[in-house]
Amino acid sequence: MVELKNDRFLRAMLKQPVDTTPVWIMRQAGRYLPEYRATRAKAGSFMDLCMNADLASEVTLQPLERYDLDAAILFSDILTIPDAMGLGLYFAEGEGPRFKKVITKRKDVEALGVPDPEQELSYVMNAVRTIRRDLKGRVPLIGFSGSPWTLATYMVEGGSSKDFGRVKGMMYDDPAAMHLLLEKLADSVTLYLNAQIAAGAQAVMIFDTWGGLLTPKTYKEFSLDYMQRIISGLQREAEGREIPVTLFTKGGGQWLEAMADTGCTGLGLDWTINISDAKKRVGDKVALQGNMDPCVLYGSADTIRQQVSDIIADFGEGSGHVFNLGHGIHQHIDPDNVKVLVDAVHEFGQQ
Repeated sequence: MVELKNDRFLRAMLKQPVDTTPVWIMRQAGRYLPEYRATRAKAGSFMDLCMNADLASEVTLQPLERYDLDAAILFSDILTIPDAMGLGLYFAEGEGPRFKKVITKRKDVEALGVPDPEQELSYVMNAVRTIRRDLKGRVPLIGFSGSPWTLATYMVEGGSSKDFGRVKGMMYDDPAAMHLLLEKLADSVTLYLNAQIAAGAQAVMIFDTWGGLLTPKTYKEFSLDYMQRIISGLQREAEGREIPVTLFTKGGGQWLEAMADTGCTGLGLDWTINISDAKKRVGDKVALQGNMDPCVLYGSADTIRQQVSDIIADFGEGSGHVFNLGHGIHQHIDPDNVKVLVDAVHEFGQQ
């Protein structure tokens, strides 16, 4: 077991003292980096890149070569589980992810199996093991999954959607079928994340990208309850360390208290909530991650530094802050601006 040289991220997640605020960036290995685009071209397609452990490791480490980041995040996709369930994931040019098979009725749900992560998703576990080896203890590795509700939206809609009428229609018209789908997905995500932890992930994150579409009542029933079920089923220690679990519901700022009650270690915040307000609401219960608007990175170096300074000042005293964007980095961002961000976090974040 290689000793971890920089555990700042893990310490902040556990609300332990740190020398400065840690930072990593959602989608930090991605299309804004020319070296990523070159490796993806070499791989042939996005899924070929995900399924090649050496190339997945190469792109995971690329941002660490450029920036003084405090964590690496597994290079994969949130839709690996539905793909392993037999829905046939593919990426249409300019359209994003699509599925060849779509869930439209209860019989479709009943036909789904729960995938074995070391069988149908072995390429993800191979990537985790390869990345851990290649990191050589530089920084911790974050594993992740989509939330059951978010995965269900893609499975029922067949891809992304403007109004999410099909998935919400199923939720209201046949709630029993929707609950069956979410149960199978919660079981799948629990197995998947535990397998990532066993393979070497040192923290995990659940991305609930579309939870913010729901009403307060349906959010609890169809999204939060299933994430809580996953959290209660996760292995919370490995290699003698606690495994932090971060919950991120985009557009979920109104439900932070309920999210903090799930037993997670930290909450991801988008840019629609002030971090000082979030901290007042959840108290010392959880760490907070976020929450700069990704579009700030289109601004000047002075603008970026000012925004970083403001967010760190808003968080205020004490540990438990991991700096991040409020969602994934945009593909047209200048990579030099990311360096300004990362360096500013470490400068202003010195406790």
